[in-house]
Amino acid sequence: MFLLLRFFLGWIFRLALIALVCLVLVQKAFGTSRIKDITDFEGVRDNMLVGYGIAVGLNGTGDTLQDSVFTRESLLGMLERLGVNARDTNLRTDNVAAVMVTATLSPFARQGSRLDVTVSALGDATSLQGGTLLVTPLIGADGEVYAVAQGRVGIGAVSRQDALRQGRNQRGVSTSGRIADGGIVEREVAFDLNARQNLKLALRQPDFTTASRIAAAINGFVGDEIARAIDPGTVDLFILSQERGSAVSLIADIEQLRVSTDQPAKVVIDEHSGVIVMGEDVAIEEVAIAHGNLTIRVSAEVEENPFGNADAEAVIQQTADGNTIALLPRSVPLRRLVEGLNRLGTTPRDLIEILQTIKAAGALKADLVVL
Repeated sequence: MFLLLRFFLGWIFRLALIALVCLVLVQKAFGTSRIKDITDFEGVRDNMLVGYGIAVGLNGTGDTLQDSVFTRESLLGMLERLGVNARDTNLRTDNVAAVMVTATLSPFARQGSRLDVTVSALGDATSLQGGTLLVTPLIGADGEVYAVAQGRVGIGAVSRQDALRQGRNQRGVSTSGRIADGGIVEREVAFDLNARQNLKLALRQPDFTTASRIAAAINGFVGDEIARAIDPGTVDLFILSQERGSAVSLIADIEQLRVSTDQPAKVVIDEHSGVIVMGEDVAIEEVAIAHGNLTIRVSAEVEENPFGNADAEAVIQQTADGNTIALLPRSVPLRRLVEGLNRLGTTPRDLIEILQTIKAAGALKADLVVL
């Protein structure tokens, strides 16, 4: 009996230990971000493509050739390349439109792979509904052709004429549409990861502390000093000789490492909608504010009796003339002040004015951004 009891107690101890380890791991992961979500690897990026083309097959909603000279010349040039001489004729078709074609070439896209393209009217066409884009070369920033687009344009919108016939409002924009898988990659962007001796990680939100933490996390994972933060937005990663043949695997492992990001304290206010967004570390120093019948004082002597909540850290007092006084301790988190003011029925407009006044007084320990 004693051995059986000891066996069960041992298992209970093991389960409790496992639960404690899991709890510690969850708490450690909370509030952290993967390196993959906060950085970009140099060279692993999209490339913008653009082209000029002709959309045909429009139901009388194309460009007016007399007003859109570029459409007329493009149509004549296309017909001449196809062996049709229409230079001396008076073209009056309204089923053709000049369009701009844009696409995004994803990193490591290979020759023959497909990509989506966006088609937008360039002239006075009223709708691209039912149109077909003719073969259009798409060029990059270096002037080279990287893809070719062609296909039926889907606008996903109700044209003005159809809306009037159906007795409803126009929905969407009928002069812009997409062609799913309408582009074919003809030229690849050369980039060999395995041949590189070093890579650079670009932080999407540059910060000295975050860059240092990323370098430390990588060095701790690899067990060698291969990462170095060279500025707030860049971490230089040296690829060891034994890792150069498997750089993809190394990057995949580094992307999954978690670091705790650090950003400056900031308060963002949208005056039109009354939305206020603030960071967790935003606090205010000792200050007093009088706004209407509400007086706010931030003082080091106040330590209890909050806005009706023990977590808000403020004292509510009523003056003889009926005004409300809110007393807050020094360095109180701003979010608690906002929560308390909301409980007192402060309007968003009043709250914005209070925050702007605190910032003007130099008591708000954060950047204030007004949209």
